[in-house]
Amino acid sequence: MLYAVGVVDDDLYPPERLGTGQRAAAAAGLDALLVTPGADLRYLTGYQAKAGERLTCLVLPATGEPTLIVPRLERPAAESSPAPRTGVRIVDHADGSDPYPLVAAALGGGLRAVGLSNRTWAEQVLGLRAALPGVAQRLAGDVLRGLRMRKSPAEVAALREAGTAIDAVHARMPEWLAPGRTERQVGADIATGIQAAGNAFTAFVTVAAGPNGASPHHTTSDRVIERGDPVVVDIGGVMPSGYCSDSTRTYVVGGPPPVELAEAYQVLERAQREAVGAVAPGVPAGAVDAVARDLLTTAGYGPAFLHRIGHGIGLDGHEDPYLVTGSRQALEPGMVFSVEPGVYLAGRYGARIEDIVVCTDDGAERLNRRPTELLAW
Repeated sequence: MLYAVGVVDDDLYPPERLGTGQRAAAAAGLDALLVTPGADLRYLTGYQAKAGERLTCLVLPATGEPTLIVPRLERPAAESSPAPRTGVRIVDHADGSDPYPLVAAALGGGLRAVGLSNRTWAEQVLGLRAALPGVAQRLAGDVLRGLRMRKSPAEVAALREAGTAIDAVHARMPEWLAPGRTERQVGADIATGIQAAGNAFTAFVTVAAGPNGASPHHTTSDRVIERGDPVVVDIGGVMPSGYCSDSTRTYVVGGPPPVELAEAYQVLERAQREAVGAVAPGVPAGAVDAVARDLLTTAGYGPAFLHRIGHGIGLDGHEDPYLVTGSRQALEPGMVFSVEPGVYLAGRYGARIEDIVVCTDDGAERLNRRPTELLAW
């Protein structure tokens, strides 16, 4: 777990972001945002705090001075992060003391409603409720998602860098994927390769060979990769900037692909290509899903496409916007998300193609550049 951002970048974590958050809170009828460790805190201050039983909380009033409340033993990490240059006052609490009155003191009185980070621990939610009696608690994510899902040029550049790094890992698959090796052995090599490519740490590794590929959220196992197996490889890392990658390719090792897989993959590749081509400002997120789903359904693979076509990505691996059937969320320039149709036939095989895409002023840019065809060796 990283305690602080490795580099200070005024473009990536601009000091004025706190003011934007304050205005958004006021517009939503909230007196303050109470932001605990996670991507929202890093987005607002640049501080990657450790989540734990000791309270860390950014007190961001709709008007007034922001305060970052931290455990005393973590104060040095907070002070070395970008948070102080944003104008945040740091207050610490010692082990054994009650930190929740510090939140109330930083806010003052006359409060009606505050927004709490969506993933605040339940024990901390209750502690904040007790410290602020009668104050309504709402979700800070309802306020911050509108800010976070439209990436700045610096954020898009960070995600482009993350995409290039994970592409370099996919390029090394012929070194690692071979008959006779287990999924777990290949996964260990990939995890090392993700960090060697410049990531701060590995977020996840999926190596799903043969019938395991029919499970979209398979990770790795002791299954031995057999000659002719299709292998779904879904991998992601987190760069020192804090921004994430996520890319999937399907490979065949030790022989040509099964005829049935090759036929399905042709349809899948077209579905992914046309879905990316449908991305443009103003297009409903659900319409991108529909492009791929309708094509796969017409070809007879509709029931085998088990999940939405995409999710937003940034400081979280999964965040808004979600490209799912029925979503009317209009795409906007700066939104970044995956486009990842798949075909999964239980007990036989699976295949998926995933690229990260940014919506531009006039269409879309892929942030992953590896070939999408079914590669075999």
